[in-house]
Amino acid sequence: MKLSKKCIIRMGFILGLGIICSMTACEKKQAGKIKVIFAGTEAATTGQSRMMQEVADKLNETGRFDADIQVNGALSNDTDNLVTQAKTGVPLVIPSDPGRLASQFNIPDLNILMAPYIMTDRTALDKLPDTALFKEWQKQLEDQGITFVADMYNGFRSFYTTTPVTNVADLKGLRIRGFGNAIGNALANYLGFANIGVSWGEVLPGIQTKTLDGCEVQVATAYGSAIYEVAKNLALTKHYMLQSSFVCSTKLLQSMPEADRTVFIKTIRDAAKKYGEIIASEEETYYQQMRDKGVIVTQVDLQEFENAIAPLYTNNDLKFSTGLKDKLFQELGF
Repeated sequence: MKLSKKCIIRMGFILGLGIICSMTACEKKQAGKIKVIFAGTEAATTGQSRMMQEVADKLNETGRFDADIQVNGALSNDTDNLVTQAKTGVPLVIPSDPGRLASQFNIPDLNILMAPYIMTDRTALDKLPDTALFKEWQKQLEDQGITFVADMYNGFRSFYTTTPVTNVADLKGLRIRGFGNAIGNALANYLGFANIGVSWGEVLPGIQTKTLDGCEVQVATAYGSAIYEVAKNLALTKHYMLQSSFVCSTKLLQSMPEADRTVFIKTIRDAAKKYGEIIASEEETYYQQMRDKGVIVTQVDLQEFENAIAPLYTNNDLKFSTGLKDKLFQELGF
């Protein structure tokens, strides 16, 4: 049966009305739920990304949250940009790190959590939220619109390069992608390489095209991003104990009913502790997988690298408050 043009238009109108009604019903179903997006730059396979997925799932199970996860740079490969968006009130939860936050929000003392060869024991992060220093840093961030919810161990960072690195001298003149902040520049200054602060998404093609000679990063991210395809040398310098510092908009947190806010914070902190342990247990497996991909893994003399970094603290390049390290270690019970 051939339909008239008028009939087709009417059917189209009815179909469109049905779609609109369906969308409206869906919106009503979601009404009252707290929208949250966990956004990061790491691959979906890393502990950090899996942790965020678990948190989103647990929050959704409560029926009070509409939580989603966007990883592998889906929203942005620039962590600082994501944090800036969160600061304006966008409902994002971002895994940044202490060094980035220190530079982005002008809190120099916060750098100590990521300073080379200072924090070397991951279990210290379990005690960190109870210290007076951490609460002080939280307050300084909250005054600028960001809440520091939890700090998670995310692996030690080392150098992945196209040429072998067996000692400090081998780094001289190399173009390495590192943190584009104070601690990244300080590390480069004392180890002699050029610090190139590009987004993570530019690293693999940068090494491929020889505009970069390598990167410094944690092994899970290096493996998840297939850095082994372009950089066949891994020097286990372990110069930073990387932490995923989960932050969100203070405005977002304050807008939640108290009971939901409590669940939100506890869920993130519990998962951060759980996945910090998982990430630590998986590191050796990732190193072996790197070897299986043809990467030469070199155990360097850590004392040589620590000695090269020592003037950073003598000169106080990071502008730490007097006695900061001693105070932190005392509060952590070291």
